[in-house]
Amino acid sequence: MTFKELNIIPAILNALSKENYNTPTPIQEQAIPAVLAGRDLLGCAQTGTGKTAAFAVPIVQLLSKQHSRPNSKRRIRSLILTPTRELALQISDNIQAFSQYTDLHCTAIVGGVSQKVQERSLNQGADIIIATPGRLIDLMNQKSIDLQYVKILVLDEADSMLDMGFIHDVKKIITKMPSKRQTLFFSATMPPEISKMVKTLLVNPVKVEITPVSSTVDRIKQSIYLVDKENKQKQLNYLLKDNSIASALVFTRTKHGADRVVRELTKVKISAQAIHGNKSQNARQIALSNFKNGVTRVLVATDIAARGIDIEELSHVINFNLPNIPETYVHRIGRTGRAGLSGIAISLCEIEEIPYLKDIEKLIGKTIHEVKDHPYPMLRTTQTLKAEGSSTSAILKPARSKANPMLKPKSKWFKKGSKTSK
Repeated sequence: MTFKELNIIPAILNALSKENYNTPTPIQEQAIPAVLAGRDLLGCAQTGTGKTAAFAVPIVQLLSKQHSRPNSKRRIRSLILTPTRELALQISDNIQAFSQYTDLHCTAIVGGVSQKVQERSLNQGADIIIATPGRLIDLMNQKSIDLQYVKILVLDEADSMLDMGFIHDVKKIITKMPSKRQTLFFSATMPPEISKMVKTLLVNPVKVEITPVSSTVDRIKQSIYLVDKENKQKQLNYLLKDNSIASALVFTRTKHGADRVVRELTKVKISAQAIHGNKSQNARQIALSNFKNGVTRVLVATDIAARGIDIEELSHVINFNLPNIPETYVHRIGRTGRAGLSGIAISLCEIEEIPYLKDIEKLIGKTIHEVKDHPYPMLRTTQTLKAEGSSTSAILKPARSKANPMLKPKSKWFKKGSKTSK
């Protein structure tokens, strides 16, 4: 299958060729014809499957065929909503690349940067807007944006927008555009709340599901280190002494945790920068640019800030904290092992995170290899095992805990009477 066989017009084919897009990915192959046919679409696809081009290419084609009136101001005919600034800017770059041989204009509307620049861009006219909900709402309230001519709406990373509390903003934005429109909906996961939104926003949608979230990339080598919480930083420092780790994306649970990891790495002369929601857009872009260019060896990020980070040839992903949502683990490690390359995913697991580990292993259908020969073994686990005369497998049973309340109450992690269970 080629892009030409998908009936893409010559102007876009030339742009795709210039950008080295040679063969459509599975989601592009299935989604592009449906979007070109004017159908609503529900796409369930994780990071790295090529979904941006799956909606951007047909949107550029549809709008380039629907010329605006001569000498009239451009009207916003497509709105793409994303949860993070990085993702919005990445999509904007892609659309500009795909539309370089057309007459279309697009602009990104995001927070963390000067609003004046964005207002000037809007005044010059734009066919496509890529926006984060917060800044878009601000400009709507100031009467700087008119959405009444929108023909195509895209909700990208919808599950993340739900997690970030954007759902009410999204509903408010939708009320300002025509009810008769084409809606494209992309989400890495499909929780019940997302399914409800789909039923209210989409009309008889084409459903495309690519790379089920439970299937991790086979090329990624996964390993786990059981380590006490107070030794996690020491273990990370130890791992990064290995110069074969050319670049590492480290995930933490919180923004403050990301900053703390960066401070500790800097103390031992490891170049690192953090990227999270408390950082200004300029600081985030600098950190990301430094990491991509090899100036910074380690980028420490929270899950939300990492949405939209697309880094080629990333050698390692390290989970400083295991996520409490197993699908998030799959999304994290999927940032390495791209474009046919191999990748390595390393996780540091403290005793309170062991239930998360079991949930992850259940989702991916395999046991993650435990590295036991390291300088900071989990002493609390060792003491428990000695007291019980049991094996490692006995302690790695999923259980309900404050850290993981979603597990069933009847599950038991430790046997009654063990020191750690009290």
